[in-house]
Amino acid sequence: MQFGDEDMPRFAANLSTLFTELPFRSRFTAARMAGFDAVELTFPYDHPAEALAAELGMQNMQLVMFSAPAGDWEAGDRGLAALPGREAQFEASIEAALAYAEMTGCPIVNVMAGILPPMVDPDHAYATLLANLRQAAEAAAAKNVMLVIEPVSTAEMPGYYLNEFPLAVRALENLAHPNVGLLFDVYSRQILHGDVAASIQECVPLTRHYQIANAPFRVDPEHGELNFDYLFRLIDESGYDGWVGCEYNPLNGTKASLEWFKPYRTKVML
Repeated sequence: MQFGDEDMPRFAANLSTLFTELPFRSRFTAARMAGFDAVELTFPYDHPAEALAAELGMQNMQLVMFSAPAGDWEAGDRGLAALPGREAQFEASIEAALAYAEMTGCPIVNVMAGILPPMVDPDHAYATLLANLRQAAEAAAAKNVMLVIEPVSTAEMPGYYLNEFPLAVRALENLAHPNVGLLFDVYSRQILHGDVAASIQECVPLTRHYQIANAPFRVDPEHGELNFDYLFRLIDESGYDGWVGCEYNPLNGTKASLEWFKPYRTKVML
């Protein structure tokens, strides 16, 4: 990696995939010592919001994104937003997420669409997704929180409803709500469709958060088929001023996986 200009994107460590060799609370310290100013999580709910807020304050870090409760994960749920008949559960999940966001100062909540039961009509699921997001967006706006949706490959989540970028884009354009945007996962885009660079440029009006990992195995940016020097420059030139979440699985431990990050580290931590 060659870049390191101060105008380059800002990076957040995903503590659900990085520093997992450490106990949960120790990951915040490790991320700070590695030079990250921000973190993101998949789900924070195993930890009291007050404790998360205290840890963030102690490390002078920002929590920039996490996901709303996704239903019964152990039973196979992967979100609720597109599932007809589960609207009350979805509403409760948004209430829980917004309570955590308010307590921790987190500005973005990812909303998972869910895995459709075999007999559910996709058109019904689409209408349910829009209705649920519209209602949730109003609640989130009142808390100054942005909601995002993410296309996910069915190779990772078989049966996942929101499984392609065009579907997510169509939903967001039809919804046309200022408090709902796109979570652009670079790895998912490459796996689903390829053509990452063009898609970054096309999705600028909708994108509210990025996540990175290299394909084809969701690993370190330096190991795989994508040229992240080039992609980081595109993100920067797009005018994006948010955070880029590092949601990858380190090949040889977190420390070894951060060689690419050295040019971007917080200078006072060097």
